[in-house]
Amino acid sequence: MILFFKTPQQSVIATDVDHQLSKDEINELSWLYGDATLIEGETVEGYFVGPRREMITPWSTNAVEITQNMNLHGISRIEEFFPVESEDAEHDPMLQRMYNGLNQDIFTVNHEPEPIKHVENLEEYNEQEGLALSPEEIEYLHKIEAQLNRPLTDSEIFGFAQINSEHCRHKIFGGTFIIDGKEMESSLFAMIKKTTKENPNKIISAYKDNVAFAQGPVVEQFAPEDQSTSDYFRVKDIESVISLKAETHNFPTTVEPFNGAATGTGGEIRDRMGGGTGSWPIAGTAVYMTAYPRSESNADGSMAHEWEKILPVRKWLYQTPEQILIKASNGASDFGNKFGQPLICGSVLTFEHKEGEEKYAYDKVIMLAGGVGYGTRRDCLKKEPQKGNKIVVVGGDNYRIGLGGGSVSSVDTGRYSNGIELNAVQRANPEMQKRAYNLVRTLCEEDNNPVVSIHDHGSAGHLNCLSELVEECGGEIDMTKLPIGDKTLSAKEIIANESQERMGLLIDEKHIEHVRKIAERERAPLYVVGETTGDAHFSFVQGDGVRPFDLDVAQMFGHSPKTIMKDETVERHYADADYCDVTKQPEKLDEYVSNVLQLEAVACKDWLTNKVDRSVTGKIARQQCQGRLQLPLSDCGVVALDYRGRKGIATALGHAPQAGLASPEAGSVLSVAEALTNIVWAPLSEGLKSLSLSANWMWPCRSQKGEDARLYSAVRALSDFCIALQVNVPTGKDSLSMTQQYPGGEKIISPGTVIVSAGGEVSDVRKVVSPVVVNDKNSSLYHIDFSFDKQRLGGSAFAQSLGKVGDDVPTVKNPEYFAGCFEAVQQMIAKGWIMAGHDISAGGLITTLLEMCFANTEGGMHINLHDIQDDDIVKLLLSENPGVIVQVSDKHKEEFAKFMDEEGIGYAKIGYPTPKTRTIVIKKGDFEHTFDIDALRDVWYHTSYLLDRKQSFNGCAEQRRDNYKKQPLEIKFNDGFKGTLESYGISADRRERTGIKAAIIREKGTNGEREMAYSLYLAGFDVKDVMMTDLISGRETLEDINMIVFCGGFSNSDVLGSAKGWAGAFLFNPKAKEALDKFYAREDTLSLGVCNGCQLMMELGLITPDHEKKGKMLHNDSHKFESTFIGLTIPTNRSVMFGSLSGSKLGIWVAHGEGKFSLPYDEDKYNVVAKYTYDEYPGNPNGSDYSVAAIASTDGRHLAIMPHLERSIFPWQNGYYPQDRVHSDQVTPWIEAFVNARKWVEEKTGK
Repeated sequence: MILFFKTPQQSVIATDVDHQLSKDEINELSWLYGDATLIEGETVEGYFVGPRREMITPWSTNAVEITQNMNLHGISRIEEFFPVESEDAEHDPMLQRMYNGLNQDIFTVNHEPEPIKHVENLEEYNEQEGLALSPEEIEYLHKIEAQLNRPLTDSEIFGFAQINSEHCRHKIFGGTFIIDGKEMESSLFAMIKKTTKENPNKIISAYKDNVAFAQGPVVEQFAPEDQSTSDYFRVKDIESVISLKAETHNFPTTVEPFNGAATGTGGEIRDRMGGGTGSWPIAGTAVYMTAYPRSESNADGSMAHEWEKILPVRKWLYQTPEQILIKASNGASDFGNKFGQPLICGSVLTFEHKEGEEKYAYDKVIMLAGGVGYGTRRDCLKKEPQKGNKIVVVGGDNYRIGLGGGSVSSVDTGRYSNGIELNAVQRANPEMQKRAYNLVRTLCEEDNNPVVSIHDHGSAGHLNCLSELVEECGGEIDMTKLPIGDKTLSAKEIIANESQERMGLLIDEKHIEHVRKIAERERAPLYVVGETTGDAHFSFVQGDGVRPFDLDVAQMFGHSPKTIMKDETVERHYADADYCDVTKQPEKLDEYVSNVLQLEAVACKDWLTNKVDRSVTGKIARQQCQGRLQLPLSDCGVVALDYRGRKGIATALGHAPQAGLASPEAGSVLSVAEALTNIVWAPLSEGLKSLSLSANWMWPCRSQKGEDARLYSAVRALSDFCIALQVNVPTGKDSLSMTQQYPGGEKIISPGTVIVSAGGEVSDVRKVVSPVVVNDKNSSLYHIDFSFDKQRLGGSAFAQSLGKVGDDVPTVKNPEYFAGCFEAVQQMIAKGWIMAGHDISAGGLITTLLEMCFANTEGGMHINLHDIQDDDIVKLLLSENPGVIVQVSDKHKEEFAKFMDEEGIGYAKIGYPTPKTRTIVIKKGDFEHTFDIDALRDVWYHTSYLLDRKQSFNGCAEQRRDNYKKQPLEIKFNDGFKGTLESYGISADRRERTGIKAAIIREKGTNGEREMAYSLYLAGFDVKDVMMTDLISGRETLEDINMIVFCGGFSNSDVLGSAKGWAGAFLFNPKAKEALDKFYAREDTLSLGVCNGCQLMMELGLITPDHEKKGKMLHNDSHKFESTFIGLTIPTNRSVMFGSLSGSKLGIWVAHGEGKFSLPYDEDKYNVVAKYTYDEYPGNPNGSDYSVAAIASTDGRHLAIMPHLERSIFPWQNGYYPQDRVHSDQVTPWIEAFVNARKWVEEKTGK
């Protein structure tokens, strides 16, 4: 039966139970649902928007698990329904439906599992199911039928189509190209592989696994010793490998942006988990490319910008470009935030163009999810499967999700019926994936990894994953062992659904129980579903013995004829930008620059960075935001490989599709060049040779004559350029159906695009160069041109702003010279000469110079371009030839000049900072023009505001726009702060026990545990890792522990309120409750709750136990996740941890969605120990009463704080740190809080 509960917010929570609930059970559910009341009766009248009945939401999965962890049983589904005025109310039909009243049938799906079909007509079935099989593949399947002497089943045909789709098998990249009647000597894939063959550099594994691996440095592994129970962290050295990966999820993101981008992010993370015999993802990247969002219109309803009028607004198939940008970035951000992967680097491009009758736009969008990770040298290669290995699936249940995603992604969007395309929509559950990851992480951290092989579930679900896992060895899958979340699934749907968050593992039978023990501790669902057979045959077997899938491995992977791509070279021309002589009309220069700064590709990306966690892991040394204003200006992202903060990984992105339209060769070269001029600011261990690239190709193959020939030229140019640079491309992806088809037959072609991701080892993460200019008049700004080409405007943002592309595109004329420029900058970073540096790309030189000033509150530049050839001011300022600007102290100017001359690298001194003026003055000959930095910064920020207002509530977007420039970070250290480890009597070299014991406590979904454990460890504690299952089972009692920390993250995905489910696990499990009560009854204990842990402490009333009315943690006023590096003021206070910091003003990371302290009493009733420095949003990121960031118990022993001090203990972790101390301080004052705690425990216990 279904019970209905009405929440105080008037929503209705429907709960499907299998028995009559007792009064206690009803009361527990009422508490869980936020003091909801049970509605009498079996129906509820009114209109409601709720989830589609046939799709159990991840929210429900988490809610049901919360009830199970509270010892409530017999509940199978919980969903929330929201009241609306009428059936015309807005809702998302992809994920929701309208209900006219709620009754006992709202979860009933009148659908029986379809029987196994034996398909008699392959051709008809192919079109009917949208399988995209070619005539050659159908002919091949007929041969298999003949060999087997039976018709193939629907499971076999469907599986074959997915496994052998263009999406999975990359047949075009491996195919033969015949261009202008001549067969090309190499395939596209062969040209890419040639880069690694010619320049192997540090590559260990390429083209044969989920990720590419390169040799990394020896680093410290910080992990618990025995992870099958609660145990203490230890440090050990490991030889590392570095992973690089980028995936695209274009079709799913076009159809349903939130889940499409979320599962794209999740899938790419799983790729990095599935490298070798397991590895660790560490940080992500993202790129979004859409048609113009048209976020602003004039009073008469016309578009605000001329470039948005080039093509008429289409009747969008699924979502508008603006909706896609916001929902897709929400989805990618949400997955990373909840999983615990920071997103540290990204890009946006919007584009539409018409040349003659040809129409180009990203109507079929690009969503790239990439990232870097690492693993051990021991685990970087998969082992050979042996007969009798157990096949294990870890993760969530099977649902009717993502069915046919691989094959549908391989054709034009819009070709098939919405039913087929919506079946390919996916469902994201990041918290489930985090549990699966915790198991994989543990196995990789053990002294002996029991995994033989590992693979992620993606396209074609179990079929693809498990068949690739067993390889030629073969295997048999027992379908009764597969977890089924939807009982109406047919055999075909069970075998091939793409329910996310699952990994397949091959494990030797003798290790199964050990692995199962770890999985149970982590609450990671684990199923032994079959074993390898050694007969090169692969089958799925039902409980009745029937085999819906029963083929030889060789038959599955097919031998259909090689793809032949025939095309002709078509010479296309694009009109150049038409502009005036700005020396005669200087006001036009202001207009040109203003327009360029408002293009989404050039404009401020604060609307993206303010909602994505950029600090989780505590290993982030460079994320997007810079300077006292924390504006997104960084060229690259950098992570440390351990908490010593030296060795690390850098990553950066590059793309140039506008230039690629005019010249596919130049587009490829410029994409590589941009990635490299972005990553050059990180000190790489061996310069260019440290780097590897991922090339992701999005191309409208077969869409028009000449397009396939252009792809061939683009790939060849990229290969040649990389070989000349001595850089390899060991990984990548292709998505070659980049065409959107509209009803009526109109096709919009996405421009052929390659996105290049660069990654490599960093020698010292503390020495990454910032783009923020230092206001030192005794320094100079130098221009270094990497292109060796004339200034050209083709393919530039300026040309785009005028509705043009232009034939005259720049390129890199001399790859060896480009490499020389790169290495010269690297050497100067090593010498410590470069004070600031920024690349020249979208928006040209003027954008580079402005961006170098934007994050400061004062200072400008004086620029004279007399040493740069070309008298065309527009070209000088707005062309995008690859190059950089470096700031060098005048004390090094003679050394700089000598060094550059010796290296044979050209440069031009173009100016110097002007600390007392807030303008950039540009001179060239007799021409002089002044740009107002602050006014142009507002123009640049405006585009971000337009998009932010569609995702932020309660006027927060307007407040952010008005206040971002008024709230610079203020840092004030206490006089006694020395910034050294020695001054606190601690050492990072310690590996022995101290006897002072602390424990981190985590729940499923916690993701901030490792950085917290290390902060305690560095301060001198022995740190125990305690999972809630340890407390619930009674394995852990906390009796010998003096300090506990509830860690940050998203326990239970914040379902039913942040930390509500976590609190329920304490309150309704006797052993866990007893352990907690006894701990707080002792006088020798301390506790700390950060972020999610702060929410838990407030929910349990641990800070103010004597208050009749409890404070609550509410959603941020913006109603979105807030991520920022922010200022805190520490008032005079009586807390153990923060007392000595009284009077400080410190920077700290914030990353939360429900961080608003709602306090029922006056401020003086609370022991407030930290406040946000600014009262107004975004300085107060959540709207907390009294600007409270942290409160402590009356006696100062127990402290709850929303910001993350554990991610802010090192200067290199900080988004901003005082310039005069950033290179000398080893630690920030936040370490003092942890040292204070240790000293207090020592004093109390006499240890």
